[in-house]
Amino acid sequence: MLFQKTHDMPTADAALPGRDQPVRTDEVHYVSGRPLKGPHPEGFETAIFGMGCFWGVERVFWQLPGVWVTSVGYAGGFTPNPTYEEVCSGRTGHAEVVQVVFNPQEISYGELLKAFWENHDPTQGMRQGGDVGTQYRSAIYWLNDGQRAEAEASRDAYQSALTAAGQGAITTEIVPAGPYWFAEDYHQGYLAKNPGGYCGIGGTGVTCPIGVGVEA
Repeated sequence: MLFQKTHDMPTADAALPGRDQPVRTDEVHYVSGRPLKGPHPEGFETAIFGMGCFWGVERVFWQLPGVWVTSVGYAGGFTPNPTYEEVCSGRTGHAEVVQVVFNPQEISYGELLKAFWENHDPTQGMRQGGDVGTQYRSAIYWLNDGQRAEAEASRDAYQSALTAAGQGAITTEIVPAGPYWFAEDYHQGYLAKNPGGYCGIGGTGVTCPIGVGVEA
């Protein structure tokens, strides 16, 4: 019964208890060789996005110029140091996410948001295509007020574009970032380690308007 799948978000009281020790993960990125947990260059910033299965999502971001390092992990839930199996049970409340460390002098948060919106379908609720469950929900976990303002402005702009294209309402949660838990080592850089591996992400085909950012 421990890993019986649920498609409903658990409450904090009902979530799995987790553990004190982190799960084993990679120390450096498989592609770039840069440290996943830092230290990162001074002045670099961090973003956290959930777009479905994190294997394909991470590759989208590590390929962008100006991105220093990416990692995959779990966020938005209750269980400390969760395992992949626990997250997939739906009983931790976490989403599968990618953490992006980037140089804001080379790529803006707004440009990362554009990649976020265009590379998945943010209208599907607790799923992404054939991947069904709370861990696959669309999410932006903001780390400061500037990110929050840009994320909300980009959502509104993209909703207008989706509506004009006859598509549905955005279900993306845009909430403050809580703890970010690194996923297990075999998930990090997965599609570089496994070039023929599963990639479940796909966009709506609707372009996100350029220049949707707002002043912080």
